Amino acid sequence: MSSIKNTNIRLTLPVVCFVWQIAMIILFGVFIRYDEESDTHWVETKAHENITSDIENDFYFRYPSFQDVHVMIFVGFGFLMTFLKRYSFGAVGFNFLIASFGLQWALLMQGWFHSLDPHTGKIYIGVESLINADFCVAGCLIAYGAVLGKVSPVQLLVMTLFGITLFAVEEYIILNLLHARDAGGSMVIHTFGGYYGLAITWVLYRPNLHQSKRMQGSVYHSDAFAMIGTLFLWMFWPSFNSAITDHGDGQHRAAINTYLCLASTVLTTVAISSLSQKTGKLDMVHIQNSTLAGGVALGTAAEFMISPYGALIVGFFCGIISTMGYIFISPFLEKTLKIQDTCGIHNLHAMPGVIGGIVGAITAAAASESVYGKQGLINTFDFTGDFKDRSVLTQGGYQAAGMCVSIVFGVVGGAIVGSILKLPIWGDPADENCFDDEVYWEVREPATHHLLFTIQPLGGAIVFDLVSRDELQSTFERYI
Repeated sequence: MSSIKNTNIRLTLPVVCFVWQIAMIILFGVFIRYDEESDTHWVETKAHENITSDIENDFYFRYPSFQDVHVMIFVGFGFLMTFLKRYSFGAVGFNFLIASFGLQWALLMQGWFHSLDPHTGKIYIGVESLINADFCVAGCLIAYGAVLGKVSPVQLLVMTLFGITLFAVEEYIILNLLHARDAGGSMVIHTFGGYYGLAITWVLYRPNLHQSKRMQGSVYHSDAFAMIGTLFLWMFWPSFNSAITDHGDGQHRAAINTYLCLASTVLTTVAISSLSQKTGKLDMVHIQNSTLAGGVALGTAAEFMISPYGALIVGFFCGIISTMGYIFISPFLEKTLKIQDTCGIHNLHAMPGVIGGIVGAITAAAASESVYGKQGLINTFDFTGDFKDRSVLTQGGYQAAGMCVSIVFGVVGGAIVGSILKLPIWGDPADENCFDDEVYWEVREPATHHLLFTIQPLGGAIVFDLVSRDELQSTFERYI
């Protein structure tokens, strides 16, 4: 049965954008300042700390990684979601919108929790703050994948507002209070973002979504565009997992481990995808998504001494598990648990994120002085200050606890936010109009229709298939 919904957001979307951006300007004016390495007083700081060259500024260490992460957020995530045949504008455009708002709100939320100066009441930001803000946004973009094509841009902005807030709180609990290590965000980013999105889409369940089934699939060119996102994410994931690790061996090791893990994941993904079809053909859904699961799963343990062959093992199993998730678990979730996961974020983010948390906990608990060295253990797990007497077994326990915190925040927070988004005031599309750009975008090209009919001049049959109205009219006029 068709449902009538008002999807006109001419008033609500501009109001939300203007009001929230003005609020950001005011809050930034009150709280945000440059840190000492981006302030004009850097010259005095150099002299005071006997720094001889500007190359010691953190910008030159972190900016290359920031560039890579930034491309992943805006190009990688955006294009990965263009696989739907008629939702490319929404995939890239709304990704652009919520990331642009989210990074501003993230700088404030993370600043209040992590870097608020108690003496001045200000938040001091530098290039590392920008990387962390992008990480924060990534959690919301992951959640977007679950509701892709089924919500309005206003709902997405509300989802991002609450998602960034929840992220900042769970990140503070996991990294500061529990003192867990999670350089690449297997727990903090992927597990949280995955279960946050799954909980929201569960609450927003659409029993008549089958009415939009004609729009839910992909076509040849949309899958090709989605592979652009896959390749950008795949290439830059070593930077993602190593971006905020300590300078030196930790950052170096994180990039190597992620590089190897991703390569291993590709082969097992291809293998399972081929085995799953009687003809042995590959499914682009698996290649676009499951090939990235290794990067997700190695996020926590990326800087640990997991060893090169250990990274390959993690990637080996992640490719298998993620691909099997698309084949078996996604249909089960939709049919039995009523979770309509558009992009399959359970298989790319939530499940590999949990695997990453488990791998991190085991690797931390198994760490030894003979492998890391005494100072290496202290540096890798930051056993300093209040945590100087913590053992590796205790650290492993806190790593596991961190994973549980991210799941709880994702599920409970997502359920609450989903209930808010379910209110009939946000301009979301009707069940029969999901996955279609024409609901919220001006689509200028003529609509293309599948047509099958015959014209028989002089006894000959002409068959038209997949042509536009203009093409049809032009051809018709030639024969009539």
